[in-house]
Amino acid sequence: MNGGDRILGVLKWLVITLTVIVCAGPLVYGFLLSLRPFASVAATPLSLIPSAEEVTLEAYPRAMGEYGLGGFMLNSLQVALATVVLAVLFSVLGGYAAVRLDFFGRRSVNVLFLGVYMLPGIVLAVPLFVLLSRVGLTGTLIGLVLVYIAQTVPVALYMLRNYFVAVPASVEEAAMIDGCGRLALIRRVVLPMALPGIAATSLYVFMIAWNEYLFALLFLVHDRPRWTVALGISQLTEFSVPATVLMAGSIAVTIPVVAGFFLAQRLLISGLTAGAEKG
Repeated sequence: MNGGDRILGVLKWLVITLTVIVCAGPLVYGFLLSLRPFASVAATPLSLIPSAEEVTLEAYPRAMGEYGLGGFMLNSLQVALATVVLAVLFSVLGGYAAVRLDFFGRRSVNVLFLGVYMLPGIVLAVPLFVLLSRVGLTGTLIGLVLVYIAQTVPVALYMLRNYFVAVPASVEEAAMIDGCGRLALIRRVVLPMALPGIAATSLYVFMIAWNEYLFALLFLVHDRPRWTVALGISQLTEFSVPATVLMAGSIAVTIPVVAGFFLAQRLLISGLTAGAEKG
């Protein structure tokens, strides 16, 4: 290894270290802060690592119960999971149709869906509010799910379409020769081969539905029991909430997303070896 390679190696690890510190530093600090009593934080705010005697989890039950964050997380989980299931289902069918079926306007599908996605959410807020008000879905989680489906399907369809393009047509032809119908073909052949894309798309949709704030505020602001986690966290920042409780709530709401990343990682690895063409 020459001098230039050593310098590049040092720079590489320096960049990696700085990136980890910048990304994980605030999360680690918030977690350590949530383990301290508020009186200790007020007395020594610059102390980072809590002593063994003062470590406590009392901030988490307070955030979940006293400030209602547990119920808000349950609402968000219901909305996010329903959005993932329906949005990915529609995107799988639509993406496959855009790749394999011939229909009028097929070449314009990408432009059309990406054009819809590029519209700012604030532009659609008033029309969506009027529409859902007329059908009586404002103030309901079902209405919010419908909005999130409309918001995420365009990009989800585009993402899955790229994976379906990579599926060899010969595999599908062989399956159809063996008597496999179109829906069975998608379920037994295409989906296993596109599993990495489905995992990534599902995670993307989940994160959008879990973190979205604008439409949740617009449709649910007057119905507190149905608030999502984004509204709940905003409530913690607007009132005189102890910093330890705020940090505990912030850490708690990241757990489902982190769990989703670990789940997606497993699916990505398993999907790489699924659905091979027979020789």
